[in-house]
Amino acid sequence: MNLTNRKFIVGIIFLVVGLIFIIRLFNVQVLDDKYKSESDHNVLREVTQYPARGLIYDRNDELLVYNEAAYDLMILPKQVKELDTLALCDLLEIEKEEFLEKFIKAKKYSRYKPSKFLKEISSISYAKIQEQLYNYPGFFVDTRTLRKYPRNSAAHILGYIGEVNQSVIEKKPYYRSGDYIGKSGLEYSYEEVLRGIRGVKRVLVDVHNREKGSYKDGARDTMAVTGTILRTTLDIILQEYGELLMQNKKGSIVAIEPSTGEVLALVSAPNYDPNMLVGRAVGKNYPTLSRDTLNPLFNRALMAKYPPGSIFKTVQAMVGLQAGVINANSGFACNKAMVGCHNHPSAGSVAASVKMSCNPYYYHVFKRLIQQKKATSIYKDSEIGLGIWATQIKKFGFGTRLETDLPSIKRGVVPDVDFYNLWYGAGRWAYSTIRSLGIGQGEVEVIPLQMANLSATIANRGYYYTPHLIKGLEGVDTIPQKFRKKHSIDIDDEHINTVIDGMYGVVYEPGGTARRARIHESIAVCGKTGTAQNPHGQDHSVFIAFAPKDNPKIAIAVYVENAGGGGSWAAPIASLMMEQYLTDSISIKNLKKEKRILDANFLERGIAKK
Repeated sequence: MNLTNRKFIVGIIFLVVGLIFIIRLFNVQVLDDKYKSESDHNVLREVTQYPARGLIYDRNDELLVYNEAAYDLMILPKQVKELDTLALCDLLEIEKEEFLEKFIKAKKYSRYKPSKFLKEISSISYAKIQEQLYNYPGFFVDTRTLRKYPRNSAAHILGYIGEVNQSVIEKKPYYRSGDYIGKSGLEYSYEEVLRGIRGVKRVLVDVHNREKGSYKDGARDTMAVTGTILRTTLDIILQEYGELLMQNKKGSIVAIEPSTGEVLALVSAPNYDPNMLVGRAVGKNYPTLSRDTLNPLFNRALMAKYPPGSIFKTVQAMVGLQAGVINANSGFACNKAMVGCHNHPSAGSVAASVKMSCNPYYYHVFKRLIQQKKATSIYKDSEIGLGIWATQIKKFGFGTRLETDLPSIKRGVVPDVDFYNLWYGAGRWAYSTIRSLGIGQGEVEVIPLQMANLSATIANRGYYYTPHLIKGLEGVDTIPQKFRKKHSIDIDDEHINTVIDGMYGVVYEPGGTARRARIHESIAVCGKTGTAQNPHGQDHSVFIAFAPKDNPKIAIAVYVENAGGGGSWAAPIASLMMEQYLTDSISIKNLKKEKRILDANFLERGIAKK
């Protein structure tokens, strides 16, 4: 090989080697951001700017939920140098084993990306940690907020927030590890407007991990957007009073403004302080609450299914009148051989039957509804009758899930033909099998919100708006359209007024079952008592009402478990609630009634003396 060829080959080799180096450098400096990222993390830090969640107010602009500053200690494993582990553990008030566990977890997540090391540090602890943090490269603090509940009330309505899990992250791309999300109540229902939008701040840090200022004067920063303010329909004074009246009791109170469907109070008892499920306390308190035998986490107003008892007679009366199987002056003997009943004269009219709450009367009414002689077979006739009945009953919002703005609501049960065919078999049941439905017992089940909605429907003379808790959002002129839709029960006014006359008699006329529901002379109350049978213990006390009779402002349902007669306990609770809402106080003459309710304890098996 001559010299020229050798020079040519050597030149090619140098050219190839040089080209390889150039490509490699190009790849490292331009295409592969690993080294750039590592370099940036030595001088730059991306700090998540968590937005403050939207505040929540009641209907009278009383603050129900606000935000309080909290701090998360973050770690960037690549920047962590040799450190005094024991000193840092002492500063953070954690054990060395916990420190090592968290450090290993952070490294597994990423050596180059920051992750949460210790969350929700209080302001007092943060002040102490911040003074020493420069001694520990790789550790820094993120500021965020926690929810605070100044009234210690309405826990089931407001709900709580918690850290997202991997399942949520996979389903909802907005969320990242460490984010918080509404877990229940209004915090869950209005999560997207309450959460706001997170931002990012890029800061320069020195070799001692101390912030030296904003990167490029904030040109690459994005600002966090605060969540939207939510105004609720809730009257917090009424809510707190209802919770007070229901102390040492199990059950619920639901109060609605009939003309709008706005929920004024929604009490579930026993309840809990919403501040128990804030921040790091959740890990300790949630298991405690969930193990409590009284089940304070269970929202009875929306989730507890009960037999409605005698309040259901108002529905049966309206349906029977509309179907033409009875008229306003229909009378039936109080035949106790049919079903047990308290002592009273036989009802000679619908209004009297409502007033005296006659059980045999409504066995007769229900029989006429179910067996209308539309078929020669008693079984087929009962199927036809029950089908018509169930369709009408569902127009009241029973047996269906009311589209309110709180999660986990139940639909209750309106047994229909398919229900009984599955239970007993087709052609094997008739009126005599299901007659207990006539007095609100048997297989029919409703939730307290549906009971209050029934009261609002009667108060409105035949229609309702879906009960809801949103009154407005800051910057939004209207509420969801579904809460403005009028739902008609298709019952004529004259039939509804007949039942209302009976409900007035319940409270004010001789033989009425709810004398204790009276407020004072200037406010006419219409109500209906119920005593729902309980196979597992004492009967339940039930009452629905609205006031005033004309131009009603409040409709209410009260359900007290194991308390006996509706007139003895649920009715006076309802009257106190209505008086508080309509007059902003409890009159002197009703203070004795209030004390009797406050002193009653039905958590024990026995019933307090009347």
